[in-house]
Amino acid sequence: MPAQRLSVVVTRRLPEPVETRMKELFDVELRDPDTRMSREELTQAMRRADVLVPCVTDQIDAALIGQAGDKLKLIANYGAGVDHIDVATARQRGILVSNTPGVVTEDTADMTLALIMAVTRRIPEGLAVMQAGDWEGWAPTAFLGGRLGGKRLGILGMGRIGQAVARRARAFGMQVHYNNRKRLRPDVEAELDATWWESLDQMVSRMDILSINCPHTPSTYHLMNARRLKLMKPTAVIVNTSRGEVIDENALTRGLRAGELAGAGLDVFEHGHEVNPRLRELPNVVLLPHMGSATREGRIEMGEKVILNIKTFADGHRPPDQVVPGQL
Repeated sequence: MPAQRLSVVVTRRLPEPVETRMKELFDVELRDPDTRMSREELTQAMRRADVLVPCVTDQIDAALIGQAGDKLKLIANYGAGVDHIDVATARQRGILVSNTPGVVTEDTADMTLALIMAVTRRIPEGLAVMQAGDWEGWAPTAFLGGRLGGKRLGILGMGRIGQAVARRARAFGMQVHYNNRKRLRPDVEAELDATWWESLDQMVSRMDILSINCPHTPSTYHLMNARRLKLMKPTAVIVNTSRGEVIDENALTRGLRAGELAGAGLDVFEHGHEVNPRLRELPNVVLLPHMGSATREGRIEMGEKVILNIKTFADGHRPPDQVVPGQL
């Protein structure tokens, strides 16, 4: 008699190839229509599933995990970041957590450079004029931006994505600097031609562009607070493709409106999809709807990692991308 298939609940629609493969392998409930599950829906899903497949928009906190039934054994997150999941509480309840690291490294690094260029070269402003039909022709002083070559780029968080950003920045002739919890090995530093700063305060005060590429953890919450933002040069630009909570968004907004910063490019926000309305009013700010990992290739690869984690677990082994509390 064949073994009973795992029951899997997916909280959002996934790319069609991923959903098709899941239906072949598991007893899967897909999300239709593609809307966020309510807290009650998440609670019920966690009671009837062997495996829950959430994404970053689902807050899986301790209280929610406490209401899960004994059936749930794996939370196979669709995404690399797991700050929306209380991993420690899940572990205490005997529930494993897995994620999808490394898949969106190149895509997110691409978007980081795109935002840097968009802000420094004022691309959205030019686009808006063209789309409105207001362009009156070329002028020597119109839409003057900044040159990337020779600029100092400070990277806050030099993991996979930070290093991918550094490689791209070097191709544009930028000087790469970084602050990280641990200094890179000398050979990696040499390959990236990157300068390490032990003091984040000293680094941010000297950079032309600051790229946020660290995860959101208790220690990185508001790492770029009002005090540190004031250390930045008034000609500096800040870009965030990591997690919105790393920057104090209200302080950033005040600084931009006061002319204390030259611009910002944000793909993530402190309060999810609720964006500070005052940010939308600023012409030197580029806002994107969390598009950093939004490539067809990346989304399918994320799904393939989820499937591999579930299938490995179903075969009685540890998921290859299991998240361990304390190693985040």
